[in-house]
Amino acid sequence: MVYVPILKAKAGEFKALQHATPEVRSRMCPVMELAPDPELVRDQLETFSDRAMDAVPNGVVLAVDCGALPAARVLEGDTGGPIARLSESLDLRGVAMRPVVRLTDTDEVLGEAAAANARHQRGVCLRVSTEPSEARVRYDQIQRALRTLHLEPEEVDFLLDAGPVRSDADASRLAERVLKILDWLSRWRWRRQCVAAGAFPANLTGFPRGQATPVARQDEQLWRRVAHEWHGEPLDFGDFGVTHPRIPKQSRGTPDPNMRYTTPDCWQVFVYPRVRAGNDDFFTLSRDLVTSPHWPATGAQTSWGDARLEECADRRRLKAGGGTQWRAWATSHHLAVVTAELAALGHD
Repeated sequence: MVYVPILKAKAGEFKALQHATPEVRSRMCPVMELAPDPELVRDQLETFSDRAMDAVPNGVVLAVDCGALPAARVLEGDTGGPIARLSESLDLRGVAMRPVVRLTDTDEVLGEAAAANARHQRGVCLRVSTEPSEARVRYDQIQRALRTLHLEPEEVDFLLDAGPVRSDADASRLAERVLKILDWLSRWRWRRQCVAAGAFPANLTGFPRGQATPVARQDEQLWRRVAHEWHGEPLDFGDFGVTHPRIPKQSRGTPDPNMRYTTPDCWQVFVYPRVRAGNDDFFTLSRDLVTSPHWPATGAQTSWGDARLEECADRRRLKAGGGTQWRAWATSHHLAVVTAELAALGHD
């Protein structure tokens, strides 16, 4: 059983990956999603490749999801969409890539994924949504995809994306749908099977300021429900880190000091008002977090991000960071917590 974090391909998330411990790395298979930026696709892909070269440790295979990007060519020649460009760029930088594809992808996109697999030899990740409009998976769609990819099911990681989970009722409804799709798809012997969902809100608008607010990890509860009822091959656990499942529109402005802090059953979301100069209110936030019941017994040793939070709490940093750093620290902590949870579950 491994952890499949589906992360936005931003600087903070890459920084968290870069500082993950060898133990955490050994228990996860990250997926990085690229957000659309149609006017700057070429620059965006180069930035992604450079960040991956700096952040992805040796031995880690990076699954890359370009599904939100326009499929327009960014390379000269017969093929040259985002998958082809990233496959070439990451290979030159020594980063192993696994392309993410969907059953709705064109033959050209699937062909680029096949070429990427031929180059990297890491297989492909097939991502299917449980959204009603996409969940009617047909036999011929699977066969077409496998044929175009030149792969057997045993070379494909299957990722079932259940999307946002907002309530217990949501979790119950989605669990039933997930189990039906898993049952139908079990006729193929996939290399790995993962069920992923996300329960973090779209943004922090409306959260009380100056305190911690719990947000239930309904995604984790959904997975436990499905795993308990599923009698097929073991299921990997996937989530969207400390973000909403859907790729947001580009945000503008400066966020209030905040920390999305993962605990066993919920996120404790700290959002503090701007009172002091710069982001110095984050020092106060960090002190309150470190002295709260939510701070783990392992403290700063929990993750690289926790060590940075303790530095802020003790005012051992000149600056309290900003949105990118806070996301990196929160993600670092989340990766450590979830991989430890899955390791403990595997030993039960």
